[in-house]
Amino acid sequence: MTTTILNNPAAAELSRAKRLKAATSPVHATLDHRIMAAEPFRDRDRYGRFLHMQYRFHRDIDALYQHPVLDALLPDLAGRRRLQAIARDLDHLAIPIPDHNEAPAFGSAPIDLPTAFGWLYVAEGSNLGAAFLYKAAAALGLDASHGARHLAGHPDGRAQHWREFTAALDTLDLSEEEDARVIAGARAAFSRVHELAGATFG
Repeated sequence: MTTTILNNPAAAELSRAKRLKAATSPVHATLDHRIMAAEPFRDRDRYGRFLHMQYRFHRDIDALYQHPVLDALLPDLAGRRRLQAIARDLDHLAIPIPDHNEAPAFGSAPIDLPTAFGWLYVAEGSNLGAAFLYKAAAALGLDASHGARHLAGHPDGRAQHWREFTAALDTLDLSEEEDARVIAGARAAFSRVHELAGATFG
């Protein structure tokens, strides 16, 4: 699919963010179905499992939000970091943080930047779509001050924050091969969340 999209003249006219959306649509839809089937907002116990899943994914990518090259390319990168907010949500609900023995996807080793952009695309996209999840958390008596801080929108608005991210993504000067690595990174990120959903919800 990657080669088809990159070599298709009509697809090539799309922005990088839109090409990413098209290339990852199947795995994204599969993940959405998997998570919703798990009913993560049915009760606080299920929500606690959802927080564990979120924590493990954001721990995987936490190093990206502290990377100096990424920080120079993407607006308010540190402000987009959500690991600490998830940890606070867990603490508010008296839920222990997941075991740290598992090595994160990105750590102290050198980071391939196109791959990193793919993972960040998934993380930032999930924040855009979290408006629905935030409303579902409210039905459990949770909000930005108690248990659902990481789902709350940015003060500038979710849409604006997303547009700023995709604008930076679209202006990156990448080769065709690097573009393919962005797509591969996004697919890997979606697959990782799907794996975590299975491990968390069974």
